[in-house]
This record gives sequence, structure tokens and C-alpha cells, in this order.
Amino acid sequence: MSIPNRWHLRRVADPSSKPCYVCYKPTASVLITADNKDFFYVCNGHLTDKGFCSPIVDQEALQKQAQEAARAREIEKVKAEYEAKQKKKKEEKKKEKEKEKEKEKEKEEDQEKSKDNDDSDADGKAEKVAESADTTESLKVQEDSTSGEKSEDTPRIFALNKAFYQMRLHRLRSADLAKRNRERLRNPTVFPSVPAGDP
Repeated sequence: MSIPNRWHLRRVADPSSKPCYVCYKPTASVLITADNKDFFYVCNGHLTDKGFCSPIVDQEALQKQAQEAARAREIEKVKAEYEAKQKKKKEEKKKEKEKEKEKEKEKEEDQEKSKDNDDSDADGKAEKVAESADTTESLKVQEDSTSGEKSEDTPRIFALNKAFYQMRLHRLRSADLAKRNRERLRNPTVFPSVPAGDP
């Protein structure tokens, strides 16, 4: 029985943690084969140990992650430029409104009309507050998504060191041999029959 030296890292819940295969410390990390034929618990310290296992890096996945990161940076750059343009436009509109207000104040002497202008200023301030709240919420969402991407930077596939791999193969072979021996002993045709004739 042969299994490929390609082990996938899985995590289990903390209450389900079991002793590490090497040092017997409780751990929630499990290395398992792709076909689920063999698995064992291993602590995070041994996952980083080059004498125990080495990560298998998928070049296509790395390239894909790099492209996604580049796209994200480009999107951030475009958003920043757009927000800067919008801010500049708002400032220009604000200056134009101020100029118009000054002209209106010179022309108009009625207090009712000046009160209406004050109300429009309050509406403009409320709009600015709402827009600033939207931008801060979008920034928080973007920070959360980037922090989620950073947690997945750890490798997920490993290759065991030759000695440990041979130990796992030996364990599987001995378990398979013991299973076959048990089946043989259960079969009554394995044992010789009693002689029927006189000696």
C-alpha cells in the first residue's frame, strides 16, 4: 500500500484536539492525505520545522494571489482618485454657493430669504456628514477583507521528511497486514483438517 507524500492541513475544533504525533502536546492541526487514507495530528511548531515537513507551494495559486492583490491595489488607487475628485468638486460647489450667498445678501434685505439660505446650508452639511460616514464604512469593510486575506497566507499542503514519510508507510503496511491476518484466522478453511483414516 502506497500513498503520495502530499499532506493537506486541516483544523479541528479545540475540544477535538489530540496529542501531536511527535511531541504529544495537544493540537488542533491535522495533516491528512488527499484520499483520506491516513491522517495524524501535528502541532504548529512541527509544521514550521524543515526537518519534519516542507510546504508545497502551488505556483499558479501564488500568481493568482499576486494578480488579485495587484487588482485590489489598482481599485484602491482608482477609488482614492475618485474620492479626491469628488472632494474637489464639492469644495468648488461650496465656494460657488458662498459667492452666490454673498451676492444675494447684498441684493436681498429680507430676513425670510436669508433664513431659507441658512436652511439650505444645514442640508448641505447633513449630506456631507452622511457621505463621510459612507466612506468610513467602506474603508472598514476593505480593512476587514485585507485582514481575512492575510490569515490565509499560511501553506495548506505539505510534504513530509523522508524518515517520517517512511514511518507513516510502515505503520499503514503493518495495520494492513494485521487486518489480513485477522481475516485469515476467522476463515476456518485456513487451518488443516483432521485426518479421517486410521493411523
